[in-house]
This record gives sequence, C-alpha cells and structure tokens, in this order.
Amino acid sequence: MTQSHPRISKAVIPAAGLGTRFLPATKATPKEMLPVVDKPAIQYVVEEAVSAGLDDVLMVTGRNKRPLEDHFDRNYELESALQKKGDAQRLAKVQQSSDLATMHYVRQGDPKGLGHAVLCAAPHVGQEPFAVLLGDDLIDPRDPLLRRMIEVQEQHGGSVVALMEVAPEQIHLYGCAAVEGTADSDVVQVTGLVEKPDPADAPSSYAIIGRYVLDPSVFGVLRQTEPGRGGEIQLTDALQQLAQDEKVGGPVHGVVFKGRRYDTGDRGDYLRAIVRLACEREDLGPDFRSWLRSYVTEEMQQL
Repeated sequence: MTQSHPRISKAVIPAAGLGTRFLPATKATPKEMLPVVDKPAIQYVVEEAVSAGLDDVLMVTGRNKRPLEDHFDRNYELESALQKKGDAQRLAKVQQSSDLATMHYVRQGDPKGLGHAVLCAAPHVGQEPFAVLLGDDLIDPRDPLLRRMIEVQEQHGGSVVALMEVAPEQIHLYGCAAVEGTADSDVVQVTGLVEKPDPADAPSSYAIIGRYVLDPSVFGVLRQTEPGRGGEIQLTDALQQLAQDEKVGGPVHGVVFKGRRYDTGDRGDYLRAIVRLACEREDLGPDFRSWLRSYVTEEMQQL
C-alpha cells in the first residue's frame, strides 16, 4: 500500500563555494553567475526546482555572493529603460528571474562542506522533507529527474538520492552508493554510501549526482557528523548513517538517471554544456551548428 508523506514544497540550493577551478573569472563573480549561453547557471537550477513544484527556494550563500540575490531581485532602472525602448522581449527575460520563485537567503559563515551548508537550511526547512539541488549539475528540463525523485520520496518516505552510472575510473570523483534492486527498474534501495572512493574500493559504479530529496531527520545526523574527507562535514556521511538505520529517518532510495545532464563544475564540461545547449536552441541552433560543422571540418583537415 502506498504510504502518505508530507508534501515537499521547499528547495535548498547550496551556493557558497569559492569556484577556484574557474579563477580568475570567479575572483569577483560567483561561479553560479557564469553564463551558460545567455542565462547564469543558477537560473537553470531554480527553474528546475520550480518546474517540479518547489517555488519556495532557500539559497545558502557566502561572501561575495551578493550578485545571486541581485539577479533574482527586481531591477527597476533596467526594466524602465527597456520599457521606454519598447523592448518587450528583453524586458520579459529580465523579469522572468525575479518572478520565478519566492527566494530566501542564508549565509554559510564558514566553508565547512556540503553537509554544513545543508545544515544551515534547518531553521527554514523545519520538519518537512525538502530537495537539495547543486548548481554544478544542470538537468535537461525534458528529463524530469527531480519530479521523479519527489514521487519516490512520497511513496517510500525517507530520503532519495540521484544516481548515475559512471566509468570505474571516474568513481573517485563522486560519492558512491551500494544498492539493492526494487520492483521499479529506475529505483534502487541504498544500503551504503562512501565519499570519493578509490576505484578498487567502490561498492558499485553508481555515482551520486547533485540532486537529493531529504527527510528532515538528516539535520540531527549532520549535527553529530564529524568532519570527513577533506576536513569537511560530508552529506554523504550523514546519508550513510540513515541508510544503515532506517529507524532514524526512513530508508534511503536512489533514482537511477539516464537522461541529459550538463556538468558545469569542470571547465571542459562547462564549455561542452554551452555548446550542447546552444545547438539545441531554436533561435541559435541552426546558425551555430552550421558554423560548428565548418569549424570542425577545417580543424580535421589540418590534422
């Protein structure tokens, strides 16, 4: 029988990282504000939360992250200038970000890891299950991963993580899950988790990607979690405890994702994400693909 669990309405987006891999671009600009075609990466993430029905968004920020708040706020001077020009198309784009969701902000004073960033959301979230979306992973809106994860959480309770199969030599870059199958082909039960294991020690090829739906019991576990890998409080370590003892906060399930994911946390993948998304745009794609074919052809001829 399907169980009834509280409806999820809140999303948490940790955005306090320093973005050191993108220096010097991120010296004065938050990495979340780097453009992916013509929108900052963070806007894609907020749009994904809203499309899944989560219009109460808490962003966990840090120092020098004020542009994030400004982006989702009204800019009356710019809007007035566009109105006077009669530029309705650009005006709509500017207003879209400020009308997306009810935005809240809390500052993570010390960069103590993802687990600590999630813990900063406890006063806002309260005793409700909630979603966590990491800004480095952009999920194509045609592949509604978060909505599926919410369905699984509402059915089973507890917490749900997003999983993706990766090559064995890449598993050390991710949290890794030990799993057991369920009646649903895209759902597994998570029996254990380890943060960035050596390939020889990895329990599977299932990597955790940046989407979580969490039971509020995770806050109590995080408060007791000692710093782990990298000297940081790891969310993976807290979920490991929940997976081992369902009495604490219910089971931990994983949704196996096979859709389109754009990784913007790495410089090379960031560039590839821009190319892929630009190619798929109706307004940019035809001309851009034509140029790209010509460019690749010229490069191949020079080899």
